Amino acid sequence: MKKIYCLTPVYNDWESFQVLISYLEKLQIKQAHRFYFSVIAINDGSSEEKSFNKSSVDITILNLKINIGHQRAIATGLQYIYNEIEEKDYVVVMDCDGEDKPEDIILLLEKAENQNDKKIIFAQRKKRQESLLFKFWYLVYKKIFKLFTGQKINFGNFSAIPASLLSKVIYQNNIWNHFSGGVIQSKIPYDRVLLDRGKRFHGVSKMNFYNLTIHGLSSISVYFDFLSLRILKFTLYGILLCASSIVYILYQKLFTTNAIPGWASSLTLVLTGIILQLFTVTLIVLLLQLSSRKNITVPNSKTYLDFIESIDYVQKS
Repeated sequence: MKKIYCLTPVYNDWESFQVLISYLEKLQIKQAHRFYFSVIAINDGSSEEKSFNKSSVDITILNLKINIGHQRAIATGLQYIYNEIEEKDYVVVMDCDGEDKPEDIILLLEKAENQNDKKIIFAQRKKRQESLLFKFWYLVYKKIFKLFTGQKINFGNFSAIPASLLSKVIYQNNIWNHFSGGVIQSKIPYDRVLLDRGKRFHGVSKMNFYNLTIHGLSSISVYFDFLSLRILKFTLYGILLCASSIVYILYQKLFTTNAIPGWASSLTLVLTGIILQLFTVTLIVLLLQLSSRKNITVPNSKTYLDFIESIDYVQKS
């Protein structure tokens, strides 16, 4: 029987967490011959008091000192499992609100087994439950991510990580900004399973336009090296276009008898200003990139200890 640890951040959503536990209890009964489920909940500085019933599955709650955000909560939980739990076969990263459907865990695990535990398996969404406006902005986010990084990102955090790959994940500093983006950037092998997104158990989604913007910027920041090269590339194109326009205007004015509009001189000055601005911005970005590369950050698998205030072990019913 393989031991599965379901890792889920919780922030003032204990009603949904209780429903998730009830689904996992049913899943445990159905899969008792194959999998044994335990839950690691990251209490991400919730202001609401924890309230839920005892369960037939093991529950461990890591109470964080402060709210550190969804992605850092996941990184904290992964490091805790890696360091504190010896016997484990898979770690399933998921949300507790129901949008990551508990029954889909089995599909992720089966895909991982079919890949001989050589890849992390992510849930790729083929149908979403959000509003049309949110879907539109999410599509814009994916296009911008592709433009600036050269990579496609069409999945979130819902994933199954084989224990053999967990060490490769927790030493990646980038997962503290964006978990799935950090995995892509790290070149850790991964695959995907097409799954529909579920409906929330309670309340409304906290992923609004503001949070999506922060989430998108965090994912792009993981690729700062590649982003610097992209900016350099686009800037060179812009400088070449402006310089070509200036040369054309000067050629028409100095070497032909064609009538030149009076605003041509002003346009030349404007284009020269654009070239100087593009050059300045690119120079600043490249200097920041070079400056960041001189600072070597040693991978640390014990960062989680700085965030955990207390640990609650919920007794089984």
